[in-house]
Amino acid sequence: FTGSAFGSAAIWQYESLKSRVQTYFEEARADWLDKIRPQKRGDFRKQVNSWWNNLTEGQRTVTGIIAANVFVFCLWRLPGMRRIMFTYFTSDPSSRALCSPMLLSTFSHFSLFHMAANMYVLWSFSSSIVSLLGCEQFIAVYLSAGVISSFVSYVAKMATGRFEPSLGA
Repeated sequence: FTGSAFGSAAIWQYESLKSRVQTYFEEARADWLDKIRPQKRGDFRKQVNSWWNNLTEGQRTVTGIIAANVFVFCLWRLPGMRRIMFTYFTSDPSSRALCSPMLLSTFSHFSLFHMAANMYVLWSFSSSIVSLLGCEQFIAVYLSAGVISSFVSYVAKMATGRFEPSLGA
């Protein structure tokens, strides 16, 4: 998984760089169109765009991760989703599904405090790490760390004989 994650991140990084170079040249040709285009309306939209544009690349990357974690947290609160959540979003070596929960459980939090603390820490160091690695490599590290820690959890559960499900990485 880790090799695939970093290989995919390298391809993504290359394609992103290529796209940025192409966009730069296209924008240079299309600058004159901005003068004749009507401006979009909506104060809320402008505020959201302004907020988003003021974020660093790291903060934008982590915003997506936080949104995924919040979405999964909300799914835990829906009674009809409990069976699916326990099957695919908890790590349990005695479960039928072994591989996908190793990844999906990294986005699972049952306690609001636990999720908030993890997301705050992630937000606090995201800018420096993403500026060092790039957003693609950061996501590969995040996903790989989640899968590796789930695997270590599987090994520890097998060694101790305790097979209860667990959440998170």
